[in-house]
Amino acid sequence: MPFPPPANPGPAVDAGDAARLSLRRRLLAERGQFAAGPGAQAAQAALATHLARLLTEIEPEHLGIYWPVRGEFNPIAALDAATLPKLPLALPYAQRQPPAMHYRAWDGQALAGVDECGLPAPGSGPSVVPDVVLVPCVGFTSSGFRLGYGGGYFDRWLADHPQVTAIGLAWAVGEISEDAFAPQGHDQKLMLVLTERGVAT
Repeated sequence: MPFPPPANPGPAVDAGDAARLSLRRRLLAERGQFAAGPGAQAAQAALATHLARLLTEIEPEHLGIYWPVRGEFNPIAALDAATLPKLPLALPYAQRQPPAMHYRAWDGQALAGVDECGLPAPGSGPSVVPDVVLVPCVGFTSSGFRLGYGGGYFDRWLADHPQVTAIGLAWAVGEISEDAFAPQGHDQKLMLVLTERGVAT
């Protein structure tokens, strides 16, 4: 998810949380190196092509996207580059206390506001429930589970909206072996994950 971890995650960290924290740090460092490397531009174009093809096939009525941060794939640029038919779009709006997220309709124009996690977001507008959402992944497994930033925003929203089609977007460098990542009870499985190489799950 494109949100930083909560400012005060709490003093207690069990072994599972510590392992995830270590894995997250490693994957973020590797993603940063990849995003700054010579292959990043071609990877963006390749993933944009795969995404355009998939969206043409599933024909969403309302598409939830995200604002890219920290070397993530840029779905906003991809939608423009792919010259897809105009879709109603929505962006997440996150609040810190209590931790929660909802989507707000977005007309594609410049954003003047931010949400409570500091990410660009519609400052006002109706809350909507897209039928398809694009979910950024720090890491992912071949079975469709994802590792995010640790805030739980996307997992909570997806748990509350099981009817929504959730598509993970990631660079192939973020793939995690099944034995290195044990899903926890709150982890929500994605329908599929797309990378610059195509469907990864």
